Amino acid sequence: MSGEIDHIDLAPPPASTPPESGPAATGIPRRKRNRRQRLLIEWGTIAALAVILAVVVRTFVFQAYYIPSGSMLPTLGIGDRILLDKLFFSPSKVHTGDIIVFSRPPAAICGIGEKDLVKRVIGTPGETLSSRGNTVYIDGRPMAQPYLPTGAALGPPITTQTIYGETLPRVIPPGEFFVMGDNRTNSCDSRYWGYVSANEIVGKVVLDWWHNNHPAFHIF
Repeated sequence: MSGEIDHIDLAPPPASTPPESGPAATGIPRRKRNRRQRLLIEWGTIAALAVILAVVVRTFVFQAYYIPSGSMLPTLGIGDRILLDKLFFSPSKVHTGDIIVFSRPPAAICGIGEKDLVKRVIGTPGETLSSRGNTVYIDGRPMAQPYLPTGAALGPPITTQTIYGETLPRVIPPGEFFVMGDNRTNSCDSRYWGYVSANEIVGKVVLDWWHNNHPAFHIF
């Protein structure tokens, strides 16, 4: 014997690994769980932003409307869908011939009880409105109305006597607009209840995208 002592490792044996618990124990790695949480947060954020954007667009930019009556035939049919410009619209930019949507005037007691109405602008502030029979005159000149059907009856004329209690010819007051529907025989408009105030105008119609039950792209 050489007197050498064999090396003996006196370190305690490694402790046994306890059973797994938590996500890994149920078969769902922690990384996958975190990824799922991130996706939920991202999609929730996108959905919230989409809702906010839709509200902003509807309130300040564009708004869609459904046409419930035939007062604007043949230009706008019953059931048509129109798009209204609100962002770039200003009453100062409204011209004769434009189609506008406005809040129902308090004096408009005829027709269906819609909150908003759609009509065509016939006269703007400062213009002199008159007529002979069914021919409308603006500042003494006959108004071109190519949107009306040829030979169509134009309904109650704007007489040379009175319109909503006012004698014609009449200078349209500041901030007021005279409007009529294209379907003159079936339109409750300024002939019956007077002018539309600038602060009642919601916006200008810029597109008819659903016409006569079919997709359309009629720009105004």
